[in-house]
Amino acid sequence: MLNVAVIGLGRLGRWHVMNLQKIKYINIITVCDYSLEVARAVATESGIPHFTNNVDEIMNNEQVQAVVIVTSTNSHYEIILKAIAAKKAIFVEKPLTIDMKESLLINKEIEKSGVFCQVGFMRRFDHDYVEAKRMIEEGAIGKPLYFKGISRDPVAPDLSYIPHSGGLYIDLCIHDYDLARFLMGTEVQAVSAFGCNIKYPEFAQYGDIDQGFTHLQFVSGAAGDIEGSRCAYYGYDIRTEIIGSEGTLLIGSTKKSNVNILTKQGNMHEIIPAFPQRFETAYVNELSAFAEAVMNGALSPVTVEDSIKALQIAYTATASFKEQGKIMTIGH
Repeated sequence: MLNVAVIGLGRLGRWHVMNLQKIKYINIITVCDYSLEVARAVATESGIPHFTNNVDEIMNNEQVQAVVIVTSTNSHYEIILKAIAAKKAIFVEKPLTIDMKESLLINKEIEKSGVFCQVGFMRRFDHDYVEAKRMIEEGAIGKPLYFKGISRDPVAPDLSYIPHSGGLYIDLCIHDYDLARFLMGTEVQAVSAFGCNIKYPEFAQYGDIDQGFTHLQFVSGAAGDIEGSRCAYYGYDIRTEIIGSEGTLLIGSTKKSNVNILTKQGNMHEIIPAFPQRFETAYVNELSAFAEAVMNGALSPVTVEDSIKALQIAYTATASFKEQGKIMTIGH
């Protein structure tokens, strides 16, 4: 058994608690939230023996072998450093941090300490994306030539979230930047980005947008484009396309199920309402992979370096957007 503490009990933190409890070799021994009442409520409803609002109490608990960090991104840096000092295995939700300098410093500390750290890019663990990766590596579509990613949310976060989110390219599109590296098997070397507000004009006061587009240039000579949207009122829409020299992969669908209704109005199907439904299994799979790697002394399946490279793409896309789509090289 791996003894785990969950830190941060908002919507996703509670979701992680539920998913961790589905994994037979994980034992949640305590939960932590800045609100003691929230921590107490989650512990009570989930049958977890201890709760606290003090992160240091978690780090000083010798029974805790691993921490799952699901707090706001701007708090990741401090908590991760404490976990490294306490020699706890770390699972942290994406992005590692919003600040690039902090991410690079964490990487140095991880390298020095040898502490295990996995970053939560759950799409890599979705069955469809795992299968697509396998097919690409087996040469089913020849050489990957073009990546197309679509990430559309049905609604935007609350306005209070926007100033601290890092913006659309960092908060939303970073999943697709990670998938682009993962599936294409090559690094992104340059981007250009455009965007606008078509539904939430109030985002402009914080320099953010609700609709964004990123063009990618890969080291291999391949290209790609990514759409990120907060405006898909119809549901949660995640799709990916890989065009290869000998075939094309179409990954994902808006369908909640494969049941279609035929009426006088036409052909209808239920649409996936939100991310927990679309990636329910992927969340369990990534946490299972985390626990198995920690217990077996294996390498992290999604490293700090992976997070840094996706964040570099997101930062460069944000800078390009501010420069009206100027083509910019990653890391410059």
